[in-house]
Parts: sequence; C-alpha cells; structure tokens
Amino acid sequence: IHHSNVVSVFSPDLCRAISREAARKRRRVESDVFGELCRLLPLQPSVRAHLDKPSVIRLTLSYIRIHTLLKGRDEEEKEKETEEGVKTLEETNMYLRTLDGFLMVLSTDGDMIFLSHNVSNYMGLTQTELMGHNIFEFTHPCDHEEITNNLRLTTGRDFVMRVKSALTHRGRSTNLKSATWKVLHCQGQAKVSLNPSSGSCLLLTCQPLPLSHKLLSTHTFTSQHSMDMRFTFCDQRVLLLLGYAPEELMGRSIYELCHTLDAGCLTKNHMNLCMKTQSVSGKYRMLVRGGGYVWVETHSAVIPSVRPSKSRPGAHHPLCILCVTYSTIIMKLEDNLNESHAKKKSKRKQAVLTIYEAIFRRTETYCLHLDTKAEMCL
Repeated sequence: IHHSNVVSVFSPDLCRAISREAARKRRRVESDVFGELCRLLPLQPSVRAHLDKPSVIRLTLSYIRIHTLLKGRDEEEKEKETEEGVKTLEETNMYLRTLDGFLMVLSTDGDMIFLSHNVSNYMGLTQTELMGHNIFEFTHPCDHEEITNNLRLTTGRDFVMRVKSALTHRGRSTNLKSATWKVLHCQGQAKVSLNPSSGSCLLLTCQPLPLSHKLLSTHTFTSQHSMDMRFTFCDQRVLLLLGYAPEELMGRSIYELCHTLDAGCLTKNHMNLCMKTQSVSGKYRMLVRGGGYVWVETHSAVIPSVRPSKSRPGAHHPLCILCVTYSTIIMKLEDNLNESHAKKKSKRKQAVLTIYEAIFRRTETYCLHLDTKAEMCL
C-alpha cells in the first residue's frame, strides 16, 4: 500500500506539471530581472521598449566598459565636467555636425564600446544596434588584417576600411542582408591608461568617402587617371594652382609630380583604391611648374565600367580613377631643402596628436554624460 501511494504521488503527469510550473516561475523571475536591468540603461523609453534580452546584456556590458574607461579620471575634473555636461553635450553635437562623420571608440579587441548617435546617418544602423558588437562583424574580410594592425597600441591612425551600410542610394534603410559596403576614412589615436583596471581604447573619427561635394572650390581641381595613375583628363584650375596646362599633364604619372619623400603616401592611396575603390591620400607635396611644392590632398574613387566583367560575374571592369585634389599651403623649394623631413614629420605628428586629444576629451565628456545616468541608477 505504501509503495502504491508513493507511485501515485510521483506520477509522470504530476512531475510534468511541477516541472512546467518551475519553468514558468524561472522565466518570470528572469523576465523581471531583465526588465529591471533594461530600465537602468540610460536610453529613451521608446528605445528600451524594443530591446530583446541579448541586446540588454550587450548594452549593459558596453556601458560598464564605458564606466571602466572613465573610472581612472580625476575626481575634481569629473565633478567639473558633470556640472558643464549640458553645455559640453551641445558643443559635442556641433562638432559632430562639423565633422561630417561619426565618432567610434574601440577596445583593443575590436569591440565597439561607444559610437556617437549620428552613426545611423552614415550606416543606417542605430547606436544601440552597434554598441557591444565587434567591428569585424561589420567590416569587409579583406580589411581585417589592416584593422588588426591599427588596433595595436601605437601612435596615430590613418586608414580606410569598408563597413556594412544598410542605407540605400536614396537614403532609405534596409536590412543587413541587403547591405552594401561603405568606405570610411578613419583617423585617431590610442588612449592608453596607466591604470590596468581602467583599460585602453582606440578613438577614431570616421568620415564617409567620397567627400568631393564638399571639396569643390577655387582651391581644388579634378582629374581622371588610368589605373596606373596616369593623367587622362584634368580641368583648367590646375593652371592656377600648379602652373601646368592640362595638355601638359596628359599621359604623365602622378608619381612624377610628387615629392620623393611622399611617394609612400601615394602608393598607399593607390593600393587602397585598387582594393576598396575609394581612398583619401593624406597630405603630400606636389611639384609646381615654376619651382617649389604645394601641399595637397587627394580624394579618389574608381569609376566602374557599364559593361560587366566576363571573368567575374556581377562585377564591373574599372573604367578610370576620378580624383579631387585640393591645395593647402604653397612651400618654396628652398624652404623644403632647409627644413629636414624628420623635423616636419615630428611637428605634424604632434599637431595631430593635440587635435585628437581635444576630440577625445569631448568624447569622454559625452560618454560621461551618459554614464552619469547609469551610475545614478546602479
């Protein structure tokens, strides 16, 4: 009799009912925990309402990492910047509009710790959709090696990478399965913390290419080149800037006109063009017809042919390279000879570091403004 009572108490139907009730209770507790965690995130209620559980965990970890990065800051500096948070936030938004791009903070492993809110204007994906993901998930596989090299804790960064963009040519958003590649010009520097617990990061300003619509002015000229960078067309403004008549440049290579010490800059730009179809050269010196050099920068893009490639279905043969070159400052030949290349390179590097240090301070303040909300909740 005792045995039959035990069997009836622990019958299969009863065990299944107990198991289902325990599972429901576990899911209810889990949902309550995730709901509370979601409410602690410093996000708009409309954004929080659409977050799933993996997104809540991902964003929570991102804000914890932001908090860790800012943990080593001076307390007095932190209090001062908290008081000026609203003003600084307005200034940061103004800088972002002037930049014509977005800011991105990466960990040394490539995790996107922070992105400015205007990233959606360029990638079609929101800040919350990207934060916490790894940069390698959204970049072209052929660019991974170059990105890895730039994640190392060295000095300045200046490179071009291709990222997935969910924006169509008409500016409408689509899903990632239909995403296209957008070329970004990335510049920045590593921010190394002396405190191991605070961690190190990489701050980048990312600008989409091409930027030719912003460059066309009296100080620019446009040109077309064959794939080996020989001139096939040049507009009349090159006569005012460099002293060459357009017909004088036909068939000549751009390497013939650049300073010997800047040939590496053009070679890197040429390789980026062949691989990524768009590139920006950085500053280099171009020979003036009457003697001396002018500092210029070239934004380039490969123009594909209308006829598709027979060897690569779906691809198109390159037709030509279109360049927009703008001058910065004219340097006399004797000035270039008197000042050594090493000294000028050192000065330029110091100037770039100073500029990006200021940008990083603004970005830190922006992160701090968000982090303060989270810290008050936590």
